[in-house]
Amino acid sequence: MTYMDSLISALQSLKVNVLRSALTTLGIVIGVGAVIAMVAIGAGAESRVSELIKSLGSNLLMVTPGSVTQGGVRLGTGTRFTLTEDDAEALQRELSTIVLAAAPTVRGAGQVVSGNVNWATSIQGVTLEFFDAREWDVEIGRLFSQEEVAGAGKVVLLGATVAENLFSGGDPVGQMVRLQNVPLEVIGVLARKGETGNGGDQDDTVVIPLSTAKKRVLGDRQLRGNLVHAIAIKVSDASLMEEAERDSRDLLRQRHRLRGTQTDDFTIRNLSQIMETRAESSRVMTLLLAAVAGVSLIVGGIGIMNIMLVTVTERTREIGLRMAIGARGRDILTQFVMEAVMLSLIGGIIGVTLGLGGSILIAEIANWPMLIQPQAIVIAVAFSAFIGVFFGFYPARRAAKLDPIEALRYE
Repeated sequence: MTYMDSLISALQSLKVNVLRSALTTLGIVIGVGAVIAMVAIGAGAESRVSELIKSLGSNLLMVTPGSVTQGGVRLGTGTRFTLTEDDAEALQRELSTIVLAAAPTVRGAGQVVSGNVNWATSIQGVTLEFFDAREWDVEIGRLFSQEEVAGAGKVVLLGATVAENLFSGGDPVGQMVRLQNVPLEVIGVLARKGETGNGGDQDDTVVIPLSTAKKRVLGDRQLRGNLVHAIAIKVSDASLMEEAERDSRDLLRQRHRLRGTQTDDFTIRNLSQIMETRAESSRVMTLLLAAVAGVSLIVGGIGIMNIMLVTVTERTREIGLRMAIGARGRDILTQFVMEAVMLSLIGGIIGVTLGLGGSILIAEIANWPMLIQPQAIVIAVAFSAFIGVFFGFYPARRAAKLDPIEALRYE
């Protein structure tokens, strides 16, 4: 009896009890479908985190002002402005071997107006180092010139969201807008960045020279002189992030004349590390979900074994007859294992179909990113076949060891 004969015989046997075969494969269907969907959800979340890391800028440290203590009470981070443009210049100069750029920034919010159209957005005052640190290019137009940065030039770069809302897809380069009632010339539109880590829109912003922001637009009395809201530090290599963070802290403490027992008056955050932690959390959650879904495969395998044991009992006389006319124990073993494998494979294929459909449905309804991974499909189907072999072997071996005479006498 060839393997093809065993396969045909197995399919015919399954066809005789279609409803029972369908119910037997239900556990496999649910298990495989759940594994495919859960892995797709987890991979999609991981992909989104990777996009966020890329949009923020690779190898990025963010330095923000510290807190102030009043009457023994420590207020929140950023309540005291302690960072300066000179700090940024010192970081880039003194740590030039590991720091590619140190970009001081000031931030604010305001209304930008073009003709009879206006839009509320965030305002960022930056130097040219900002674009290197954030890896942010200009899609249309040009960057600021050094003269415009030094001389508080009346120029502005629009984020993609702002450009769309003000100019409805038209070319804004060369147009005049008013920002906090200050007329500025649009010299470019920034490339699209997408969402921030907390769901905000990075493209809903306007970027102006740092000097322009402080002298003409924001006019924040708290930022007198060369004080700034934050400094973005671009590190040359990911392997140097910890060293750069340590050296930056030491240099800033020295510049701010902080003694060993005094706490930092600034905070340094490793944005890439924060995002990587989120990615690792997503990976762990994906594994947990896939493990839970995998339990359904085990339950489905146990169901297959139970049904196959029942089938062996029901077909005892048939087995005895086959052996009486020359079938070997190996032939009986092959046939019953083949039936179990076919049950698992059919369930696996249906499960893959439902899993893919469920993934697409979840992505549409919940607006959740999905990333279908071919290797997950292959592994799920292969594992379902293994379940068939593993749980089908005992009933098949029991059938193969039946005594032909006793089997023919079985009622």
